[in-house]
Amino acid sequence: MERSRRLGVILLAGVAALLGAGASRARNAAANANMAAAPLPKDIDPESRNRLPVPKSDGLSDDDKKIFDAMTHGQAASVRLYSPKLAQSLGDAQNYLKSETGFGDPLTEIAVLVASREMDSQFLWTIWEKHGRDLKDSRHIDAGIIDAIKYEKPVAGLGEKEALVITFGRELLGHRKVSPETFAHAVRLFGRRGTVDLVELFSQWSATATELVAFEQQLPEGQKPLLPPR
Repeated sequence: MERSRRLGVILLAGVAALLGAGASRARNAAANANMAAAPLPKDIDPESRNRLPVPKSDGLSDDDKKIFDAMTHGQAASVRLYSPKLAQSLGDAQNYLKSETGFGDPLTEIAVLVASREMDSQFLWTIWEKHGRDLKDSRHIDAGIIDAIKYEKPVAGLGEKEALVITFGRELLGHRKVSPETFAHAVRLFGRRGTVDLVELFSQWSATATELVAFEQQLPEGQKPLLPPR
């Protein structure tokens, strides 16, 4: 009889935990929906969805206008193009880090997601998670890796390179200290040049996350935020 009573208590506790988790997920989903539908803050431009209007080439010097035109190709300009030479330099660096390091799109995707998680950048995370989950995108990665980063789970069971990139980024941006073991592991896997590239990959996207905070960049209209609070 006592044993049956204890089993009943355990089962009830399990049900309560599941209901609590379900309620928590429901609350998070409702909060995300509300955030997506909320009106823009008063200082946000409705076209750029940040604190500055979309940059225009009017009034630029001839040299700056050439950079502006080359970087926009008739499309909407990013906020960095208020400073065209800076935008060009940063654009060249990010293009190299995204496609020329030799890491490949999946590892680059993981690094950007780690930077986004550690910097709590809702905009970057939401955009890049969509890349990572898209089966047709070259940046597609296993959903388990995305969830490990998103919910800050242990990296046990992941591939060696994937686990190293996540650990390195967490130590660098989260703890502000990279252990000797993690650094040496990176050099063994990627070499000295690859380790420098990895550090710069984290640095570039953490800097981008900082910019997004300053300009309070909003998600595209109707897009639900995908990064849960810590």
